[in-house]
Amino acid sequence: MKYEKDAAAIIAAVGGDENISSLYHCVTRLRFGLKDNTKADQAALTAIGPVVGVNDAGSQYQVIIGNDVPLVHKAIVAELPRLATSEDSAADAPADTTGGKQKLHTRFFDFIAGVFAPILPAIAGAGLLKGVLALINAFGWVDPTSQTFLIFSAIADAVFFFLPIVVAVSAARKLNANPYVAASLGAVLVYPALTTMLSAGEPVALLGVTVTSVSYAYSVIPVLLGVYLMSWAERLFTKIIPSFLKLTFVPMLTLVTVVPITLVVLGPLGTFVGNGVAGGINWALDNGGAPAGFVIGALLPLIIMTGMHYTLVPFILQNLATLGYDKFLPLTYVQTFATAGAVFGVFLRAKNAQIKALSLSTTFTALMGVTEPALYGLALPLRRPLIASMAGAGVGGAISLGFGVQAYVLAGNGGLPGLPGLVGATFGWAILGIVLAFIVSTVVSAILGIDESILAKTSEKPAAAPVTSTTAAAPATASTDRSAADAPLAPSSGELIASPMAGELISLDDVPDKTFSQRLVGDGAAIRPTSGRVTSPVTGEVVTVFPTKHAVAIRSDEGTEVLIHIGIDTVSLQGRGFDAHVAEGDRVTVGDPLIDVDLDAVSATNDTVTVIVVTNLGLRSIVPGTPGTRGNGDPLMHVLATIHADATTKEQTA
Repeated sequence: MKYEKDAAAIIAAVGGDENISSLYHCVTRLRFGLKDNTKADQAALTAIGPVVGVNDAGSQYQVIIGNDVPLVHKAIVAELPRLATSEDSAADAPADTTGGKQKLHTRFFDFIAGVFAPILPAIAGAGLLKGVLALINAFGWVDPTSQTFLIFSAIADAVFFFLPIVVAVSAARKLNANPYVAASLGAVLVYPALTTMLSAGEPVALLGVTVTSVSYAYSVIPVLLGVYLMSWAERLFTKIIPSFLKLTFVPMLTLVTVVPITLVVLGPLGTFVGNGVAGGINWALDNGGAPAGFVIGALLPLIIMTGMHYTLVPFILQNLATLGYDKFLPLTYVQTFATAGAVFGVFLRAKNAQIKALSLSTTFTALMGVTEPALYGLALPLRRPLIASMAGAGVGGAISLGFGVQAYVLAGNGGLPGLPGLVGATFGWAILGIVLAFIVSTVVSAILGIDESILAKTSEKPAAAPVTSTTAAAPATASTDRSAADAPLAPSSGELIASPMAGELISLDDVPDKTFSQRLVGDGAAIRPTSGRVTSPVTGEVVTVFPTKHAVAIRSDEGTEVLIHIGIDTVSLQGRGFDAHVAEGDRVTVGDPLIDVDLDAVSATNDTVTVIVVTNLGLRSIVPGTPGTRGNGDPLMHVLATIHADATTKEQTA
């Protein structure tokens, strides 16, 4: 299997089998439900070949892959077959890693994303077909009353008409309820006889209580409320009904309790709330004009990266069902083409051949509607292309809302394949907004330029440059306590990484953790510490101090990102024995104190070997120093550009 080794590395980096409670994927991301998010190693994940980024979104841990996400997901499921279904028990549900203090809006975003991400392929496929049929009809290539056209229309429209059933199944999986009972609930809402009765205009009553006449076809929010209530009812009946009766009585009592409440209360309430929120959003889109379009468009790259765009899916679907169009969807097309333009600007400015190849390939994938590789692989690490994409999306958004551009189907793709979803009266303005977004982003990106030294990741991870016998001329002897000042580094050029701790320098090969020994995180060295003071190995900025204080990442002024991981599996100590002196964003110089470690307390349960690795090697390589003892601030290793390392090696060999 192509991604077999990567799958094993990803499983290990998210905390192992025992830390994973659920897994599914959307178009570009693996979405893990983890029992403890702090056990996931972001640096390790981003160092794995197909991974282009990580996003910790509350109880959902997102690993961004790109186009090959189905293949990576399949490889992970092959390793852990239990993840083939999301029907995990409530006992296996992800733990609240915030100590029960997770904010309500965060939980809401996570729930909406968890419900709609798995069903987007069905919606996207059907939506794109609707767009193609609309395009064919617009050009008069087919008789819209023909049986063939009607059958294909049914294929395209069925998933939207029966959306309550599809959403019910996905919501039940997210809530750890029975998905088939939930499907029955959704089916009741679109049951033909009930739909006919509610739409006949005559009063309808259930046990003497009036049932509001509401059409639930194409709806989303009513069934979400119904399934949420169902999840509680199901748990209640499971507790109170004897085991030998649960198989039949729990589903029956759940349905006869929840369906009437949904029809009488939740359904009309959900419809009212949905119409109200959608109306408010539409008012802003209708009346905000070009200024609102610029602001929303400019913010969209950030919204997409956090996954918050999923919260608008219910309202987009409602607009398409009730109005026949939606004005927010065109902005997603603008964002897609703006991102493509930003990385194309990188292609125009880049001098390094590998960066050129990466930027050109991500331009293509972005144009095809998949922007995560461009966002996470180039725009975010390089920063300036992200600014360029926001500028282009702002201009395109201003055109879109300024001229009232509409989308007529949810094609599920904001790139070239999804353009049929925009075919209609405003198609010309839509194309203008998209083209301007691409051009503006390209120009701004080209003008701003790039700093190639801070590229966070490339597709290749070169091995350490070879060190000849000449360069390792001073191996450790019995006098291993000699001063590290006398321990030569080979060669004596490149960026120097100082030792963050006092102790014995060892190879990563000897670290008792495969994530580090196999260099899944990056290349570097390790120290068996004799003192608990951890100091900065470079001059630069603190990027991350892990919540458990067992690791810190620093980006040097030269662009090298150094991860210091204190001890093996010390995340399990939850910060006990660690005292941090710095925070994210702090400036540090070589030798500044970072963390104090109680080595005696840590060594009682964990190996204290400390790993120092460069996580963004890219076109550089590591040349470690010769074995021996080190003190804080003594030379540890060099980081070289590959071409320089090769040249140095040739000179030394000669």
